[in-house]
Amino acid sequence: MRTRPSYRDISLYSPPAVPCRVDLSDNTNLFGVPPAAERALREAASSLITRYPISYAPDLKQALSQYTGFEPSWLTTGCGSDDLIDCALRAFLEPGERIAVPDPSFSMMSYFARVNGLQFSPVPLRQDWDIDVEAMLATGARLLYVCSPNNPTSTVASRAALERLVDAAPGIVLLDEAYTEFSRGSNVDLVRSRPNVLVTRTLSKAFGLAGMRVGYAIGRPELVAEVEKARGPYKHNGVAERMAIAALTEDLPWVKAHAGEVQALRQRLVEALEAMGLKPLPTEANFVFVPFPGAIQVAARMREQGVNIRAFQGLTGVGEALRIGCGPWPMMEAALGALREAWR
Repeated sequence: MRTRPSYRDISLYSPPAVPCRVDLSDNTNLFGVPPAAERALREAASSLITRYPISYAPDLKQALSQYTGFEPSWLTTGCGSDDLIDCALRAFLEPGERIAVPDPSFSMMSYFARVNGLQFSPVPLRQDWDIDVEAMLATGARLLYVCSPNNPTSTVASRAALERLVDAAPGIVLLDEAYTEFSRGSNVDLVRSRPNVLVTRTLSKAFGLAGMRVGYAIGRPELVAEVEKARGPYKHNGVAERMAIAALTEDLPWVKAHAGEVQALRQRLVEALEAMGLKPLPTEANFVFVPFPGAIQVAARMREQGVNIRAFQGLTGVGEALRIGCGPWPMMEAALGALREAWR
């Protein structure tokens, strides 16, 4: 069977999945489901299953409008924020054009570039972990991607760097704010002051709905309209949409309280790691990133103790590192105990 030459050697995204008693590997909400969303799941009418949802999710857009302060025409939704990133690449780039991405950053970006027939230009982060604006612009890419807070480093792009990038970009700047609820602030206001910014977000992290796959994007109506062409009409199942609306309209205090708890817990985790002699990076996400040689072996020994965290190797400017998700403190204590044992 004939396939595209650039497509043929792509392998599936498959992070290691191991049965374990404590899983801190995927940056999801470890505090459970917002109560209103869980109630919406239990009370879902059969018609949400047997019928198609309303095209392009107008009710969900209305709920997101109340949450974000942007009019529904400035919003689009998708099957997780990664779906919207994929849609944006198809909407704004022709095959063969280039995308520039800080390195390291969201690992799916190189995958999305290849499946869409794009050239991929990774640009190393600066030594202070900020984005290298001049190097990104020098690639000539017509779409520039920035994840802030960044996955996996947990660091943020400075406001000054983002403004320079947006103002000099030859095309779209796609700002991924999947972890914004855990940070000290968002840069979403750039979409009102600049015509070339698209911000993607998700309900998979702070909202605890990763399994429901609901994401959204914010941008000028003319940008959003192009993304919606690539999106298609039915990107959410009806139950997921109803759960998302319930969480957005009834459970924001729950979401904000647990995001605040994560901020406190990650500081405790950072202090405990530093007491062990490790040097985690500054974090504004719901995880802590810890570079050190031997991280791969340490993670493997932790898995033998039933604790799963994400290990990285060969990262530009980093080498090996661990990424530890933040959850209730008993889970953190279990992870720290396994890490101390594995470290020995």
